[in-house]
Amino acid sequence: MKNDTEVTIFILKGFTDNRELQVVLFFLFLAIYLFTVTGNLGLVVLVTGDSRLHNPMYYFLGVLSFLDACYSSVITPNMLVDFMSKSKDISFLGCATQMFLGVTFGTTECFLSAAMAYDRYVAIYNPLLYSVNMSPKVFVPLITASYVGGISHATLHTVATFSLSFCASNEIRHVFCDIPPLLAISCSDTNINQLLLNYVVGSLEIFNILIVLISYSFISFVILRMRSAEGRRKVFSICGSHLTGVSIYHGTILCTYVRPSSSFALDRDMILSIFYTIVIPMLNPIIYSLRNKDVKEAMKKVFGRNWFINKVYF
Repeated sequence: MKNDTEVTIFILKGFTDNRELQVVLFFLFLAIYLFTVTGNLGLVVLVTGDSRLHNPMYYFLGVLSFLDACYSSVITPNMLVDFMSKSKDISFLGCATQMFLGVTFGTTECFLSAAMAYDRYVAIYNPLLYSVNMSPKVFVPLITASYVGGISHATLHTVATFSLSFCASNEIRHVFCDIPPLLAISCSDTNINQLLLNYVVGSLEIFNILIVLISYSFISFVILRMRSAEGRRKVFSICGSHLTGVSIYHGTILCTYVRPSSSFALDRDMILSIFYTIVIPMLNPIIYSLRNKDVKEAMKKVFGRNWFINKVYF
């Protein structure tokens, strides 16, 4: 590419050029993707198909599972094709679309995790009034606001990133179109973009993490006042699953985006981004189902008491 020629096609360099390793990675990520889609869409089927799961807590879980399936589908299929193809190019529009959808689903999941923490606080603080305090007039706007926040955040970064000029290089040292590697190859001044990345993402992370921490602080006070050991165990089981998933997800995002641009290391960032876009969506069905009695019972009802379910989940 000449320095005075605008880029119209990007090349995703990926992990390695070693053909044998690419084949191994193809089958590894194919297995992860199939498990992710099956597990998350399976949870969506459970939530919609079992009347015992028709409450706000599981509606949030169903939306989270749908987001994870979509999030992984934005990244993984294209990556699998690149593993088996000599041509690893993606069009300018395709790259922008992938970034927009990825940021949309990722940010929506951040907001949804905060809404889920608030939902757990409402359920545990005053369980008798849970259905009133978390009625459809409350949880539906929370879910809608999560999507609106995700779309708005994605629009901001996609427009800001693809308003830059790309003329020096079209090779992205990544497996998908993410913000930091695109800024790294731009021939424009990216200072404003770096500020947006640090301050906007940082502010959203602080906002969501504070809601989670405040909600679980109140939940902790409630747990300490509980006299029933069985009640405490059940609360710890439900909340521990959510807190584990949230901690892993937000931790990797903070490490990837919220730091000085001089500390960006594309190879390390690529591994971290793979973790929160592909690995965590695979883990969420396990985190939220294996320790949840209601979900286990719904699995027995919907899928039957066969050997596989009994051995794997129980």
